[in-house]
Amino acid sequence: MTAVTASTPDTVATPRMALHLRMLLGEVTILGPGKAELLGHIQETGSISEAARRMDMSYQRAWRHVKVMNDLFPSPLVASSRGGAVRGGASLTEQGETVLKAYQALLGEVDAAVKKHQRTLLKLASKV
Repeated sequence: MTAVTASTPDTVATPRMALHLRMLLGEVTILGPGKAELLGHIQETGSISEAARRMDMSYQRAWRHVKVMNDLFPSPLVASSRGGAVRGGASLTEQGETVLKAYQALLGEVDAAVKKHQRTLLKLASKV
């Protein structure tokens, strides 16, 4: 995100709304837009590797995200088994499905609240 200062020309930036909802444990993000997207792809594909590919992310990075979520939630969100393309795979646990559904529901409610108030806020922030 580009920092906008008082000296930034009007033609460079116009006001817009952008919210990023994250769940933190200390300073560690245990759930946010990227991790939720990863969970959704794992749910759809049954594969951490394929989920990573869909997000243009390395398998190692995807696995680290899964490990953070599994380690820091009270119970794991993703169950995985080794074995390659034939026997391996991954799926959301019941806890993982519940967490993803709750996060998506919260995003829906936040989006509705933003839509309700954004016109007024953007108008107040605009020099037009």
